[in-house]
Amino acid sequence: MNLTGIKLVTTDMDGTLLNSKHEVSTLFFELFEELKNLDIIFVAASGRPYYSIVDKLSTIKGNIIVAAENGGLVVANDKTLLSTPLNLEGLKEIETEIDCHAHIHPVFCTKSKAFFKNSSVAILPILSEYYPNYQLINSIDDIENEILKIALFNNDDAQKLIYPLFERFKSNYKVIVSGQHWVDISHELANKGHAIKLIQNMYNITSEETLAFGDYDNDIEMLLQSKYSVAMKNANRTIKNIASFETKSNNDNGVELILEKLIKARKQFK
Repeated sequence: MNLTGIKLVTTDMDGTLLNSKHEVSTLFFELFEELKNLDIIFVAASGRPYYSIVDKLSTIKGNIIVAAENGGLVVANDKTLLSTPLNLEGLKEIETEIDCHAHIHPVFCTKSKAFFKNSSVAILPILSEYYPNYQLINSIDDIENEILKIALFNNDDAQKLIYPLFERFKSNYKVIVSGQHWVDISHELANKGHAIKLIQNMYNITSEETLAFGDYDNDIEMLLQSKYSVAMKNANRTIKNIASFETKSNNDNGVELILEKLIKARKQFK
């Protein structure tokens, strides 16, 4: 892996940069300072909302680019670079399907706040870990802001218990399994690869100069947009088949391991 030409690093959060306790390591923040000194752009790309990502990375938020909601919202220095809200047509049909299944808990995501249904009160501690700014509602009719994404949660297996029920909406939306417990419904162009391509074009960076880390299906486009694509050891089979390289798990500082190699390579190259 020749990392001497890398100018852009992008990583998923949950299952990748974050450990299983949803924590960022102290080592990462130390390595980030090295990346910054080398003028390497860092992008945090996640299915999480913007405010949750910057909360996890609060000490460096002014020096990074955030691709939130699976790339549906891209923000740098408080400036919105990209926003792709959901098409309104069909949302009520999606909500009707959700309401037919008590095991599915929806999160309606806007730029500054998430909306949970009153029927999800019992699992608020789980949902609020990912969406700390939230409001309870009875219906999407109560939401006045643009909806960037609908995240559907199930405590068992999203691939089996959620995805088959919503696959039919793929003709108008992007429907993807984004984690063991999550299925995301977004705008067709709301993906991490589209967001990274936008950033690459802005900074005149090629895919050959991009290093990306991921673990689940919502990382596919991002990995394909990067020559140096790295799957976590804990990644699913699809991601491991797509990625060019593999690293240790998120609980074993797999991202940091590669970043250390990148920094060493760049310093030697100088």
